[in-house]
Amino acid sequence: MSLNGQRTGTVGEEAVLADIAGMLAALLDEYGLDDVEIRMDTTFNRDLELESIDLVTLAGLLEEKYGNRVNFAEFLAGMEFDEIIELTVGRLVEHVVASLKAAEAG
Repeated sequence: MSLNGQRTGTVGEEAVLADIAGMLAALLDEYGLDDVEIRMDTTFNRDLELESIDLVTLAGLLEEKYGNRVNFAEFLAGMEFDEIIELTVGRLVEHVVASLKAAEAG
């Protein structure tokens, strides 16, 4: 399937990245960090220095945006501690896109 000649998967990732970047910008703004560039390879821990409570807040924001189609807590629960520490925005974007596609299909 394509949209303006591009695969919708690519368009979906770009839209989801923009949504998540907006959510993270709002979170970071609370700490006075408003000039952080958020890319697919940005890590939540090392680059953004988010704490676990920030991930809880992000989970709430994801639920507000996508409803029960995206379960961030379940996504994290399937990971080892080291994976969570190294979690990138891109990996979350891929999870959200896959969850949305699964919800559409099923």
